[in-house]
Amino acid sequence: MSISKNELRQVRSLSQKKFRDETGLFVVEGEKMVAEAQASGFDVVKVYRREEIGEEAMERLSALSSPSPVLAVVRKPSPIAFQPAKGLFLALDGIRDPGNLGTILRIADWFGIDAVIASEDTVDLYNPKVVQATMGAIFRIPFHTLDIPSFCQSVLAAGGHVYGTFLDGEDLYKRTLDCGATAPSVIVIGNESNGISGETAACVSDRLFIPPYPADDPGSESLNAAVATAITVAEFRRRQSE
Repeated sequence: MSISKNELRQVRSLSQKKFRDETGLFVVEGEKMVAEAQASGFDVVKVYRREEIGEEAMERLSALSSPSPVLAVVRKPSPIAFQPAKGLFLALDGIRDPGNLGTILRIADWFGIDAVIASEDTVDLYNPKVVQATMGAIFRIPFHTLDIPSFCQSVLAAGGHVYGTFLDGEDLYKRTLDCGATAPSVIVIGNESNGISGETAACVSDRLFIPPYPADDPGSESLNAAVATAITVAEFRRRQSE
């Protein structure tokens, strides 16, 4: 199987959001990730294998420092209307680091989060670094890009809860937590540097605090966004299993 210069250029261009948006395509690399894509409901447009196109061509296609033996071009799913009646959700308010977004999707997948909602200024889900960091979770977790304050307001109007972590919040381990059995519950995760934005913070109904240990000597100023997500979601699920 040969690959033309034009085709090679088109695949390489998908490392840029502009061209991912124009074509509706993104790239997946690695045996496991490509297998996950093929087993999912995503449309796998084309698969390139090193033994078919050659080492040099795969190196030129790949965005990785050490190219994998297989790469696939996958079509992004079409956006769908989203308004949950119940369940536990994550809302990402300006997450900018690709590694954090990918890790948060893995956390959501592990803990059975019903969907992840992201603000427009969150890093692109189909950024190659995000895709790799999800380790396949991108194909299993429903993901929606929405206006976070509006979404949170609709959750509150439906009788649900909007949770967020703040330094002046209530102790996560002592607070009653609703996992969304009868109405939606949303956990908001704020920007890595600035936390939850003011507009979104105004919609938070339940302010939580992850206490350090020891309480009077916190050491680090704050937690990484993905780490804070894991701690918070794990506590919600622990309560649900009691």
